[in-house]
Amino acid sequence: MNDTSSSFAPRDRSRPAIGTLSRWTRSALLAFYRRQGWCAVGTPPPGGRYVIIAAPHTSNWDFVYFLGLTQALAIDAHFMAKDSLFRWPLGGFMRDMGGISVNRSGRHDMVAGMIDEFARRDRFALAIAPEGTRSKVGTWRTGFYHIALGAGVPMVIGMMDYGKRTGGLGAAIMPTGDYRRDMAQIVEAYRDVTPRHPERATRDFGITPED
Repeated sequence: MNDTSSSFAPRDRSRPAIGTLSRWTRSALLAFYRRQGWCAVGTPPPGGRYVIIAAPHTSNWDFVYFLGLTQALAIDAHFMAKDSLFRWPLGGFMRDMGGISVNRSGRHDMVAGMIDEFARRDRFALAIAPEGTRSKVGTWRTGFYHIALGAGVPMVIGMMDYGKRTGGLGAAIMPTGDYRRDMAQIVEAYRDVTPRHPERATRDFGITPED
């Protein structure tokens, strides 16, 4: 079990210090997280560059617990969000929380952009929710896989098990280009994880990759 009473996780030195409002908001969210009795488990892989598979994603509360768990594990995590969220008045807050603006109209452009982002950073932990939404979807999106494969970085199982109140990082899986074989490992890792809303969880993990 990791101690969640420590201060903020070490930040990426390439990112500016967060603003006062963001700092207060972050402190309030972390204080709430600590009162919920979650246990943070796992350790980041060596090298500091990896994709976190953030699944299952079924609730807005996932972000609060994600923030607390990454702080407890000393991970300075980033996430992608649609560009409209980076306009005033939310833009500064989104960037302070680790958000990276993306244009969702072009999936392949998004993948290429994130591969470039990995190339220019010495350390970069990118969390991606393959479901892409809190609502139930037909299958996982495969962008997380193509980003990890193109950047040559491992995919790390990220989980929030509401049944056990345990979350954090699981196994690190290096993509081989054999999508079906790699996804079989990922599916197995999530088999016993209980999301906040099980009825919204996606059970089709996209074994057939998108074109």
